[in-house]
Amino acid sequence: MLLAVTAGLVVLGIVGSLGGEEATVPPGKAVSESGRRPGLGEPVRDGKFEFTVTKLQPGVGNVGGAYGQNAQGQFFLVHMTVKNIGDRAQTFDGADQKLIDRNGSKYSADTAAALHLDGSESFLQQINPGNVVDGIVVFDVPKAADPVRIELHDSLFSRGTAVDLTGRR
Repeated sequence: MLLAVTAGLVVLGIVGSLGGEEATVPPGKAVSESGRRPGLGEPVRDGKFEFTVTKLQPGVGNVGGAYGQNAQGQFFLVHMTVKNIGDRAQTFDGADQKLIDRNGSKYSADTAAALHLDGSESFLQQINPGNVVDGIVVFDVPKAADPVRIELHDSLFSRGTAVDLTGRR
C-alpha cells in the first residue's frame, strides 16, 4: 500500500512539473543589472515562480532527529521563498532544484531527507497564484563539497535560473 501511495505521489509530481514554462534566462546567463549573478536575498524568476534564497545551512549531520535521516556526507539546507507569479496553480518540487559545487559537480535534492525535516515545504507543494511558500531544499553532499550556486526550476523541464551562493562567506 505504501509503495502504491509513493508511486502515485511521484506521478503527480511529474505531471505537476509538466505545466512549467520555459525560463526567461538560462542558468548560466542569469545576471543582475550590475552584471553579476543574483545572490542571497535577491529574487530570481523561472517560469511561474519567483525564488528568493534566504538562508544556507551547511554541515548538518541529521534531519528529523532520532527517527529522521543521517547524511551520507553532510546535509546542505537551502532555505527559500517561492512565489507563484503565474495565473494558475503550480506545483513546487525540491527535486527539480540542483546544487553545483566549485568543481562543477551537480547534486540532486534529497527529497526523502526533506520529508523528515519539519517545515521543509519542498515536496510537491501546490502554490496558487500570488501565494508564497517558505521551503527548505535538502541536499546530501560530500563533507568536502563547496557549493557555489543553485539552479532553480519551476518544473522538471524548465531551463532554470541560478543564484550565486558564494556571498555567504
